[in-house]
Amino acid sequence: MTWFEAVVIAIVEGLTEFLPVSSTGHMILTSALMGIHEDDFVKSYEVIIQLGAILAVLAIYYKRFLVSFDIYLKLFVAFLPTGIVGFLAYKTIKAYLFNPITVSLSLIVGGVVLILLDKWTAKKETKYVEIEHISYLDALKIGSIQCLSMIPGVSRSAATIFGGVYAGFNRVQAAEFSFLLAIPTMFAATGYDILKNRELFNADGLVIMLVGGLVAFVVAILAVKAFVSFLTKYGFKHFGYYRIVIGILFLIYAYQTGLQLGVD
Repeated sequence: MTWFEAVVIAIVEGLTEFLPVSSTGHMILTSALMGIHEDDFVKSYEVIIQLGAILAVLAIYYKRFLVSFDIYLKLFVAFLPTGIVGFLAYKTIKAYLFNPITVSLSLIVGGVVLILLDKWTAKKETKYVEIEHISYLDALKIGSIQCLSMIPGVSRSAATIFGGVYAGFNRVQAAEFSFLLAIPTMFAATGYDILKNRELFNADGLVIMLVGGLVAFVVAILAVKAFVSFLTKYGFKHFGYYRIVIGILFLIYAYQTGLQLGVD
């Protein structure tokens, strides 16, 4: 992977991490379009630079963590299902599901779900005044639904926003809880990936990771603010249309070019 390719992937990560369109899916598709072989380093790079985007959430929403200790406990409860399933299924998911075909199909199915979600939430009112008031049971529900996002293309953001709405949040609250839940989830995913693949990180590799993380951080700050504003005005349906179009276009591209599944 060249420096140019690394920066492009980092920009894609920053733009899409908190949008319900699947950042991992977009990075896999971007790598395929640029002809980057999805080896172990590239797969780890696509996971680890997400840490830069997560730090953007800390920079924007740090006051949420100063309100009460309850938010830490509820985020931990919401993280548990994904943490357990991810630990048990890590190797299988990374070996067999990180490929363009899986991503494309997941984008299409998730797009349909977002369009339906948009209609469901059009006039939905919240049952919680503030997101930190969410019950532990509802936090666990959101975390359980988040497990679906381990399939590339599903989107962690989309899954947790859907879970948040199901648990009683309105659109914006569901998105903000999704942002916060990304912090323990992605810290765990990144840490686990580094631990499992530490032999891949020589001096050059570490520099690429750091630069990629910094690019993702800057772009994600802009993307988060724009997403909340867009969501308030227009809802989810446009993201659903986008997912369906991108998924179909890439399936056509894969068919015409004979693109391999990318499974090692």
